Amino acid sequence: MYNKSIIALAVTACISLAGCKTTEQSTIAAANEFSPVLETMTHQGPETITLKQAMAHPDWLGRQPERAFWSFDSKSVNYARKQAGNELRDTYTRMLDKQGNGDLVSLDKLHTLGAKQLTFSQDNKWVAYTFKGNIFAVEQATGKLKQLTLSDDNASQLLFLTSGELAYRVNNNFYKINVETGLRSQIAALKVADKPEGVKEPTSYIAKEQHKLIDYVALTHKNKQDKHAYNESLKTLNESVMNDTYYLGKGNRIVSAVVSPAGDKLITVVTKSSPWRDDGDIMPNYIGQNGEIIAEKVRRRVADTKPSGSELVMIDLTENTQTSLPFDTLPGFDEDVLASVKAENAKAQGETYKSEKAPRHINLMMDWGWSQNAIQWNSDGSQVAVMLEAFDNKDRWIATVDFASNKLVSQHRLHDKAWVNYTYNNFGWLNQQPDTLYYLSEESGYSHIYIKALKGKAKQLTSGQFVVSELTQARNSQSIFYKANKKHPGIYEIYKLDLTTGESVAQTDLNGMTDYQLSPDESKLLLTHSKLALPPELYVTNVDGDTVTRLTNTVSDKFLNTQLVAPKIVAVPSSHTEQPIYAKVYYPRDYKEGETGKSRKAVIFNHGAGYLQNSHLGWSGYFREFMFHSFLAEQGYVVMDMDYRASKGYGRDWRTAIYRHMGKPEIEDLADGVKWMTENANVNDQRVGTYGGSYGGFMTFMALLTRPELFQAGAALRPVSDWAYYNNPYTSNILNHPDVDPIAYKRSSPIYFAEGLEKPLLINAPMVDDNVFFQDVVRLVQRFIELEKENYETAIYPVEPHGFKQPSSWLDEYRRIYKLFEQNL
Repeated sequence: MYNKSIIALAVTACISLAGCKTTEQSTIAAANEFSPVLETMTHQGPETITLKQAMAHPDWLGRQPERAFWSFDSKSVNYARKQAGNELRDTYTRMLDKQGNGDLVSLDKLHTLGAKQLTFSQDNKWVAYTFKGNIFAVEQATGKLKQLTLSDDNASQLLFLTSGELAYRVNNNFYKINVETGLRSQIAALKVADKPEGVKEPTSYIAKEQHKLIDYVALTHKNKQDKHAYNESLKTLNESVMNDTYYLGKGNRIVSAVVSPAGDKLITVVTKSSPWRDDGDIMPNYIGQNGEIIAEKVRRRVADTKPSGSELVMIDLTENTQTSLPFDTLPGFDEDVLASVKAENAKAQGETYKSEKAPRHINLMMDWGWSQNAIQWNSDGSQVAVMLEAFDNKDRWIATVDFASNKLVSQHRLHDKAWVNYTYNNFGWLNQQPDTLYYLSEESGYSHIYIKALKGKAKQLTSGQFVVSELTQARNSQSIFYKANKKHPGIYEIYKLDLTTGESVAQTDLNGMTDYQLSPDESKLLLTHSKLALPPELYVTNVDGDTVTRLTNTVSDKFLNTQLVAPKIVAVPSSHTEQPIYAKVYYPRDYKEGETGKSRKAVIFNHGAGYLQNSHLGWSGYFREFMFHSFLAEQGYVVMDMDYRASKGYGRDWRTAIYRHMGKPEIEDLADGVKWMTENANVNDQRVGTYGGSYGGFMTFMALLTRPELFQAGAALRPVSDWAYYNNPYTSNILNHPDVDPIAYKRSSPIYFAEGLEKPLLINAPMVDDNVFFQDVVRLVQRFIELEKENYETAIYPVEPHGFKQPSSWLDEYRRIYKLFEQNL
């Protein structure tokens, strides 16, 4: 069903799924060395895609593998697959030495499969995991399975201690269990309350006199004192009585808590800030199950968020003490990093800002998509590292703890005048060198791997104009596996870094999007790989091997028999940066290379999230849009999908180009896209439209309102109109906070440019969107009404959240988009 075209790279590449392996040296290339055009597979089924089929429930694609993980013995792979016609998932086991998609696992056997997160004992005798909150352990030598808990306690954070016992957490209590005997004991109980005090002596005049005059009152008081003293002595002198409750302050919330592998210490982080929705907004749901309007609790807005910090507490479980670890040893803990921003805003208001040092609000680092904790102990529990971030988003620290003096020791500070990335923050301790840290950092301009001994200097182990992510340290070797886009920004392969030699060796050469999991025996890699026109499937390869074997084949015949126009990846020259703007270009099937006349119509699609990459060679999360763009190409449109500045995968400078001015660099890149299409794809620049959802909807607003000459029509889906109404974690990175930097919000929010609307605009808005509130559309529409604008229309979707669920809604939305382009282009 596929024709494989040559991938025109400046590096040698194998295109077959069997793949070939190359060393790092043969695959590193600077961005300007890549071929300006990257051919992709073409999809040549006999059936032409229709708009209704493109927007149908994705079951028709074939229901691809999800949540795959290895078996304990590394001889099989388990994965989930959606049932046809409902949202339930079945589980399958695929033996590596068998054929087909594997065997369906019955419900009564699910607990025997293990889990993606496995915990190994230090002698490698046992491997433990949780299933539905209960703990199971497998004896590696015999394969014997033991269930260690049976309750609704929901155990988490499994950790084998150096004693051989298995520690785990239930709510805010920590336990350990002897895997051999099943004996369970409590390590510590954490309470967010003030520590109870002893029986207090009377202090007021009346109370004192009461104790003097009434013998019963005095006796009752003495009895309470005696009982308290007795219980305290019992806890001190009798080892069978637990003395393990630690009080972390009334009104606090525990952000994280991790026990040491030695079982002697515990690091916890608490904050007084309220949870995500506690002081958030209310969203009305007009079509609830009971027929009445439901007031849904939703997140707070960035404009409502107040500065908040955390407290880092070290608990000594041996001495029964707890100590706060202040942040004043961190470099820059009291710097006024926003001084220039504050001065600029003060000047705009006719005021003068005077910079002064003051302790900053500091919290535990929260990486988006992390599978690890920001508190990391080394293997023997002798050292701990914490990753911290400033509330103002300008600094990230990795610090260890000096237990002798109870203070933090800074090991690394990553400062960014824009904002520290909320991804690429993996870190930990080297297994073979328990006094050496490894971590990712963007300090070179791209995410790369570094190591640092506690008393030594940091050493960079990978380098180049590519992005490293998803680190996996091999337990029994001196290597780290990682994912990177070395060969081309849109191609992600898996590599192995030898920590002794510093050499990286490619483990895959599949030329698409590839993710991986190292097998428990560390001999194989489970790959989830996709092509631009082929959804994800599972594959396996040996570490340092040369063959990739496909494990699953779940794509439907209907999809394979559907004719799609696969795009080319092109490097659009930029008017504002040395780097090109990578983009997908869908050409009409009747397009002839070199044709003239400026007769073609075109559409530019703006991907969502801002910080997201879509012009890669893997299967896109925007698969409906992929098929819609193929449909448009069949109708004679040239379609461009740009990774504008702010997109992921192109390094730090590309990411932060929008700092304090969202909607300007991105639209400049769209202008370069229009120019490229007129010069290279025979497009008439008076027949170009644009559309996108979420951040892409915001960009559509900004394009039509600030650069009306660029596009003849635009569709904004679930769009942001005022960034002050969006959430804090995302927005404050880019625009700071509204009370600190109102200039950034006013020049970045479409509602302030509403008077610029000249061309036809379609606004599609879901009403139960708890991400971008429906309020964003309501406020901008009212602004258009007051400005007496006429050339816009709004479609609402009463039951849809941010990501649409119903095929009927998808179809309605894209019929309207298609109609807009047909009428105006």
